[in-house]
Amino acid sequence: MESIIKVDNVTKKFGADTVLSNISIEFAKGKIYGIIGRNGSGKTVLFKTMIGFLKPTSGRVIVDGKEIGKDMDFADNIGIIIETPGFLSRFNGYKNLEYLASIRNTIKKKQIQESMERVGLDPKSKKKVGKYSLGMRQRLAIAQAIMENPDILILDEPMNGLDNQGVEDIRKILLDLRNEGKTVILASHNKEDIEVLCDEVYEMDQSHIYKRICVSP
Repeated sequence: MESIIKVDNVTKKFGADTVLSNISIEFAKGKIYGIIGRNGSGKTVLFKTMIGFLKPTSGRVIVDGKEIGKDMDFADNIGIIIETPGFLSRFNGYKNLEYLASIRNTIKKKQIQESMERVGLDPKSKKKVGKYSLGMRQRLAIAQAIMENPDILILDEPMNGLDNQGVEDIRKILLDLRNEGKTVILASHNKEDIEVLCDEVYEMDQSHIYKRICVSP
């Protein structure tokens, strides 16, 4: 297995509360991983620690051969959806993505347009994000996560707010990305999403993580 992310004996404490306890897990290229667990089980904290938004109390996270907090502050080459995406409500979807893309300045207008079209949004639409439905906001968040063509996607409840067609559209995109060799790590409360999409599934409970099932060989 060629590991692109390695979580090595990570513990994360907030005061006296241990949210992650000696977590060790590796993620390979070209697979979709599901992380399940009740609210408060530590899924979001694990994701934030893997990206570099939170520093482990002990242990280390290695992404593509580089240790977070040592070789780099934040993980490169990762598209993320964690918690409610924050967009500028007075601008349309394209302008929002153009602004976010300008921070790193690694892609051109064509890639922004293509990412919006891929998730079913019209990049030419003048509709302001403040008028978007929850499902449209979620599509825009996914467009933002994929627009720089990252090798890794970390997605916390990516189907949130989507109607049935939207769920089918995003599932197809994620499966296509896996077939392109991307690594997708997602948290979902939807059992069907996990069953349809994931090659491996892990459950978080009481600060620990357990491998549950292998959906495909």
